[in-house]
Amino acid sequence: MTIMESGHPLDHLISVADRALRAMFAPAHASRPVPDAASAAAAPSVWPTTAEAGSALNAGPAPATNASVDAAGAAASSPAPAISPPLSDSDRRKSAALMRVNHSGEVAAQALYHGQSLISRSDATRDMLLRAAREEADHLAWCETRLKELDSRPSLLNPVWYCASFAIGALAAAVGDRTSLGFVVETERQVEGHLEEHLARLPADDARSRAILNVMRTDEIGHGATAKAAGAAELPAPVRVLMRQVARVMTTAAYWI
Repeated sequence: MTIMESGHPLDHLISVADRALRAMFAPAHASRPVPDAASAAAAPSVWPTTAEAGSALNAGPAPATNASVDAAGAAASSPAPAISPPLSDSDRRKSAALMRVNHSGEVAAQALYHGQSLISRSDATRDMLLRAAREEADHLAWCETRLKELDSRPSLLNPVWYCASFAIGALAAAVGDRTSLGFVVETERQVEGHLEEHLARLPADDARSRAILNVMRTDEIGHGATAKAAGAAELPAPVRVLMRQVARVMTTAAYWI
């Protein structure tokens, strides 16, 4: 377990508990503005290439550059994108149900990364996982914003999704960092497919939700590529099948509850 600057071994557990409570109950805050159609089409992934990711993991986390800080500041100060034209009641309910599923998925993603980072053996792996969790926090905030715009609410089962996902992430990390990274690769592969399905199911007029999911999909591909470059192990086929079944239970329940 990592000892924090104060010297108390429990500090890391306390910080994990704080992140957990914020992910489940506090309003999410994004470091990037909610995507619009233009930004979704133009924005590349902020994650490094496969070669860069492998080098970065060996070298440890890189400090923020002036350019990256300036870019983040410019993004945060950008005006909020325009909201999609009003949807019919049936389309609004359909979009809300789909975005509720995506919001629950982001709560689960936070939990997975928090659980994995708690048990990870390598500081570089832990830094990578927490960086991914911070980017997933953008997704969480975007989905939360869109749910409010659609006059809807998050899933009532989010605490269940968080606790279950945290346990799964910690279990994967306990096996070893390569297995934990393999879990990231397979999770993001399945999330990519899930987002593509939702993009196909969204009402045609819901450009706002579509823009959000497009940027989320780009980010998730980056997470998986980074974990693969860092030495992820291929998970056994039965584990991949079990992951798909668990995800199906969550997405089905979150759509309605």
